[in-house]
Amino acid sequence: MSDAALILDEAEGDLGAFVAHGADGLNEICFAVPDAYCAACIDSIETALRQAPGVVAARVNLSQRRVLIRYDAAADLAALPDRITRSGYRNFPVDADVDPRHDAALAELMRAMAVSGFAAGNIMLFSVSVWAGADESTRALFHWLSALLALPAIAYASRPFIRSAWAELRVGRTNMDVPISIGVTLTTALSLFETIVGGEHAYFDASTMLLFFLLAGRTLDHLIRKQARSAVDNLAQLSPRGAYRILPDGTLAFLRLAEIVPGMRFMLRAGDRVPVDATVVSGSGQIDMAMVNGESIPLSAQPGVALPAGAINLLGSIEIRADRPSSDSFLARMAAYIAAAEDTRTRYRRIADRAAQLYAPVVHLTAAATFALWLLLGAGWHTALLNAVAVLIITCPCALALAVPIVHVVAAGRLFANGIVMRDGSALERMAAVRVAAFDKTGTLTRGQPRLVEQTPPDPALLAMAGRLAAHSNHPLSRAIAETAGTDGTQPLAVTEFAGQGVAAQIDDTRWRLGNAAFCGASDTGPDASSHVWLARGGRPVCVFAFEDTLRADAASTVAALSALGVGVHILSGDRVSAVRGIAATVGAASWSAALAPEQKQAAIAALRQAHGAVLMVGDGINDAPALRAADVSIAPASAADIGRAAADFVLTNDRLSGVAFVLSIARRADRLVRQNLGLAVAYNAIVLPLAIAGQVTPLVAAIAMSSSSIIVVLNALRLRLGAGPSERTTQIEVAP
Repeated sequence: MSDAALILDEAEGDLGAFVAHGADGLNEICFAVPDAYCAACIDSIETALRQAPGVVAARVNLSQRRVLIRYDAAADLAALPDRITRSGYRNFPVDADVDPRHDAALAELMRAMAVSGFAAGNIMLFSVSVWAGADESTRALFHWLSALLALPAIAYASRPFIRSAWAELRVGRTNMDVPISIGVTLTTALSLFETIVGGEHAYFDASTMLLFFLLAGRTLDHLIRKQARSAVDNLAQLSPRGAYRILPDGTLAFLRLAEIVPGMRFMLRAGDRVPVDATVVSGSGQIDMAMVNGESIPLSAQPGVALPAGAINLLGSIEIRADRPSSDSFLARMAAYIAAAEDTRTRYRRIADRAAQLYAPVVHLTAAATFALWLLLGAGWHTALLNAVAVLIITCPCALALAVPIVHVVAAGRLFANGIVMRDGSALERMAAVRVAAFDKTGTLTRGQPRLVEQTPPDPALLAMAGRLAAHSNHPLSRAIAETAGTDGTQPLAVTEFAGQGVAAQIDDTRWRLGNAAFCGASDTGPDASSHVWLARGGRPVCVFAFEDTLRADAASTVAALSALGVGVHILSGDRVSAVRGIAATVGAASWSAALAPEQKQAAIAALRQAHGAVLMVGDGINDAPALRAADVSIAPASAADIGRAAADFVLTNDRLSGVAFVLSIARRADRLVRQNLGLAVAYNAIVLPLAIAGQVTPLVAAIAMSSSSIIVVLNALRLRLGAGPSERTTQIEVAP
């Protein structure tokens, strides 16, 4: 019976308990694949799964050693783990309740490293005596004692490599563990042969030390990659195990996180974390949002305030109502976005993957050629074999396979720690190429909380009518009118909304419109910089409303920071000319365009791209969605409408616009690090391979060099975590190139 089957028996055979149902009608299930280590592993697993009927997508995350499968109703769920098993990999479904801090793979590596290290240390003592000039009988005794220590130690410690190699060979493929396993096996066999025939040299010390360094390198690599992914792990740990539900009789009962459904009410005491996205029903408290969006100032929790999962109640007891299940909570979505950043197949990632796939056949041919070359040179099979083993071990594509994804996952974690969520890993690559930034005005450069300051004429009946129309729109100006008129939108009214223009409705045989001047048939050429909304009756304007909005405190400094990074800033707004002109002058924008409809914003993005290059669009409203999609890369602030956040590549989860410049700075640094990592990986193989072929590298040195190359690549990626972000220092400092 397969490992997957055993685990399913323990789970009462119910794979359905691990399935998540997506809003798009597709299902998702995640399997752990602990034996996946390289690009060849990714290709093997993904190819096997994509050939299954009904499987829409299969994506392996190498750092997590998990595969996420998306499938439709035509798929046979029970057959999926068998397909992974037949491709050569152990697997089991991931239980969301498993403590993320438990790491079985790391524990196995640590045990294997300890065994090989103990054996190597003791065998080295025997070797010292042999090297010191022991007589023939003593030398033979020490060789046999070394064999007694080495053989069981090698059999145990080499399991992570042998198991992975055999799984691949069994299905007719190879991966990086195949040459490692061959190298260790040949070195051990050569040592045993020398011991049996009474040879002068045995290499049990080299075999065990070789394993020790290989395991040490893999363990360090595992730990560093785990540290690089700490943002995702921390997110998992932010979720509490459950919460205390308020029962109808007023008593409290603990409910597990997975059992919470929208509508349930819970008591949140001081020190408790918000279990799922929820709304405050009663009571008051102070909510620590630092771990959620980087905000250091606590949020005042009053009735009606929305709270994201993971936030901490610092003071008082409050009653909350669950708005979303745990699978769709803020934390769950953020973890998915960060994980997706590592999985994205960017241009650099595709280049690295293709190069890594060529590794196995090339390295085996090179090792065979090295063995034949040294035999032809008359060095003897002993020397030829050692040199071939060194070639097998030293030419490993681990560094190449890690070069791109490790940078992306570190960048995603760094951005999230500063209140910025990256929804697409390829966006980081596109952001690095940005040469011009386009900003929406209302809700982006301004706070999006306009205040109605004037109505002409001041007719309460017209205000009431405008309020009825405005209550059915989410535009900030409409909300301001509805709030002033005291309209809550509960009155039934058939309203048609025209994106970027306004709303219209037929009331008592009269056609009413509320929106911009052109939509309502008015002329809006006044010199004042306030925003205007018109009310029209029967096609003729009858009232105009003037608003004031507050500029974001860091809007001007953000524009200055982008300019310092060589990015020109343009404002694309649907607001009136005078209002946009005033904002542009205040923040120092290079140019501006006003009174733009959504399709005109989209055309403006195309014009900017043609004139300057890659375009970044920053916007928040429904009317910005086409422009966000049309831009090369896009950012939506925290206040953005749902459609705006869905269209954006990055989402600011806090109220700081300075995050825009920070994203650009991180993207450019990440691009440099990716190039450096690819260069390091290529340079490593270009240098060490000729040395190994020339016989200048022993298998032990090869193991150290191979492990070191992967660690250097990961450590180089971790440099992205250095420096301060918007939540740590001022914008002027953080965005320095």
